[in-house]
Amino acid sequence: MRRVNFDHLSAAAMLPEVREAMLPFIQEEYGNPLSRHFLGEKPRQALEEAREKVALLLHASPAEIVFTSCGSESNNLAVKGALEALPGKKHLITTPIEHHSVLHPAKRLARRGYEVSFLEVDREGTVAPEQVASRIRKDTSLVSVTSASNEIGTLEPIAAIGRICRERGVLFHTDAVAAAGLLELDVAELNVDLLSLSGNVLYGPPGTGALYVRKGVKLIPRIEGGIQENGLRAGAPNTAALVGLGAAADAAATGRERRVSHLAELREKLIEGVLKRIPDVFLTGHRTRRLPNHASFCVKYIEGESITLHLDFLGVAATSGSTCSSAALKGSHVLEAIGVDRVWAQGSIAFSLGIDNTAGDVDHFLREFPGVVERLRAMSPLKENGRS
Repeated sequence: MRRVNFDHLSAAAMLPEVREAMLPFIQEEYGNPLSRHFLGEKPRQALEEAREKVALLLHASPAEIVFTSCGSESNNLAVKGALEALPGKKHLITTPIEHHSVLHPAKRLARRGYEVSFLEVDREGTVAPEQVASRIRKDTSLVSVTSASNEIGTLEPIAAIGRICRERGVLFHTDAVAAAGLLELDVAELNVDLLSLSGNVLYGPPGTGALYVRKGVKLIPRIEGGIQENGLRAGAPNTAALVGLGAAADAAATGRERRVSHLAELREKLIEGVLKRIPDVFLTGHRTRRLPNHASFCVKYIEGESITLHLDFLGVAATSGSTCSSAALKGSHVLEAIGVDRVWAQGSIAFSLGIDNTAGDVDHFLREFPGVVERLRAMSPLKENGRS
């Protein structure tokens, strides 16, 4: 059976050059980079070379890169760390379409006496920069807006929002996990103070991430007890995995334009094919201003989890709603924020394509998907009752 991964934002195969770069540090070069003897020499050098490669991807300084275990940890460190470092300012601005690793820290901070303001988004999931300007107050410490939603793919006007924050003297964080390696991320041009990314989305090892922290920005660490990562993350580093992250960042920096061209072509083929072949389905997110590898829909009368299960039987991996919320069997907070009817939101399905996908993969999916929808609708009480 043909197997097709259309869920690359959840898991992507590591590049061969990533695995090759990691091997020496899994086998013979096993030392701790902080050790001041021969075992630590090569791991220490390799770790700093990896930091340089991640910095190059973001046009940053290596000293501004903090290694973490994943994008969620990076988001937690950015949001909690920034607010706790400014005890006199207890106002956070964010959006209702953020990843849970931003929203949950925001809610926890709110229970501790902080005030959280949520920006509105339009029906395509876009934040208006002027809205940010109107919400900033004297006690605002941080604005956090995702670069692109992993659920609907819409690209946000990060540079414009960052410019407003910089003019007002407010820290600005963006969760760029879904965008890294696909968008040109120049931290100076984006006017960001903090930026999160994750290794697995870059075709690197899972369990790796990084946080860009602009020079001079103070954070309170989440993990204490050591001097690692400029004192922001205690503990012996996973050298092999972080070397892999560096190799993945290097590959993304050199191959980005080629990747984007390939993925955007497949994305358009998939979107146009679904909208042409299946009635009563609509695209979520912006039609063109979206991640080059992302397509998301709501299929009326049926349920997204059922769609993913049936596609799985056919060898196609996809996701219903965001990766972290689908397992909880909760409605999508992103679709609710953009005003999708809760009944139709249950039929959400998202596809994130990867560099290993081909036009043949999309053709295979488009042959199989209409039959899946037809079978599920035949069993749907919504279809029978004529809900519209």
